[in-house]
Amino acid sequence: MTGDDRTAALKARVCDAIDDRADEIIAFAKDVQAEPELGYKEVKTTEKVVSLFEDLDLDVETELAITGARARAGSGDFVAAVLGELDALVNPDHPMADPETGAVHACGHNAQLAHLVGTAVGLVGSGVVDDLDGAVEFVAVPAEEYLDLDYRRDLLEAGDIEFFGGKQELIRRGYVDDWDAAAMMHAGSDTPERTITSDFSTNGFVGKFVTYRGTEAHAGAAPEEGVNALNAAMLGMNAVHAQRERFRDEDHVRVHPIITRGGDGVNVVPAEVTMESYVRAASVEAVSEANESVNRALASGAMGVGGDVEIEDYPGYMPLRTDETMVAFYDENARDIVGPDAVTAGTPHLSGSTDMGDITQLVPGIHPWTGGFEGAVHARDFRVVDEEMAYVIPAKLTACTLVDLLTSPEAMAEVRAAKAEKRSREEYLGAVRSLRKTTTESYRD
Repeated sequence: MTGDDRTAALKARVCDAIDDRADEIIAFAKDVQAEPELGYKEVKTTEKVVSLFEDLDLDVETELAITGARARAGSGDFVAAVLGELDALVNPDHPMADPETGAVHACGHNAQLAHLVGTAVGLVGSGVVDDLDGAVEFVAVPAEEYLDLDYRRDLLEAGDIEFFGGKQELIRRGYVDDWDAAAMMHAGSDTPERTITSDFSTNGFVGKFVTYRGTEAHAGAAPEEGVNALNAAMLGMNAVHAQRERFRDEDHVRVHPIITRGGDGVNVVPAEVTMESYVRAASVEAVSEANESVNRALASGAMGVGGDVEIEDYPGYMPLRTDETMVAFYDENARDIVGPDAVTAGTPHLSGSTDMGDITQLVPGIHPWTGGFEGAVHARDFRVVDEEMAYVIPAKLTACTLVDLLTSPEAMAEVRAAKAEKRSREEYLGAVRSLRKTTTESYRD
């Protein structure tokens, strides 16, 4: 049997194992969808993943970063990781939202977890993992959605985490140190068709908390005695808008602030107004440059009314870039399994962000967008319309891609060469930590 024949036979075994348990994988995805949990709170969801890992006789480690779980199979000094995200997001208007928390898997993370356990079923359940020239680590990761930030700030202040993103925490804690490659998938937005986009990049970002402080006064009887913090916030946002023509198109800058507290009563001059925002861009350098401009603009609002401002910058996520060796394998498998026209060019750069970008700062990786979903990701109309495409086929694609990679010494060498060009953990942590700062300006008498 030639090498190509052997690889093809291994991939056939993988796909057969996934097909044999496809109903179980779909049921698992629906079970996760029925009980959505927010980041660093994914207790039940972690238990569900652990149960399936243990059913495959895998030894499982839990509480990787508050929640989360991982299991490793196979052997060899080359390690490929498969990731799935545990958390949901908040969209109370979605028909499947939890009525108490507003949490819902309008992000498709339940599909990611189906992909994770499905890939484990394919590689471990078939026994193929023992025929590969490397190990595979299956990782359920907490807290990808950058939200519920007051809760995460409490965790940070308590010393339980340093970073708001789960993959950042895994990097900090050393879980990524021996990985040579990493793979996951993401639900495609408005993509009901059986199509796949695998080769692209994304923005990185800084997360911001902004507090304007003024002086309260009676809004009708004596507004002249107050300093209006809401006016400061409005001026600050308008100053941000005035920066937009200075952002270069190729940097894909996005700034989108919201007011989270606008005052305490309509008859009281607002004394404290709070905002949150992201500053996104396509490179770490562009994020830093844009963020400096945004902070200057925000501070001008306080100057304009004679108030105070505090701007807290927290590391968001780093830009993502997919690995060409892994993309080539993935696309070939997509054409074989889904169809010759399955792979689309899509959008070469996405202005959204993911903490898979942080992983790809250290490790070559892929993060394909896959079809089977109707409606916009994160929106109230997001839903699965093709269960096989959403929950089952991505597991086949990733499992077969890893078979290709872990049976090819040449490909493993290429991926390791790509890894050698990336940041070390220490370099990564230095770059991310440099984004954390607090700026204060006072203009009150």
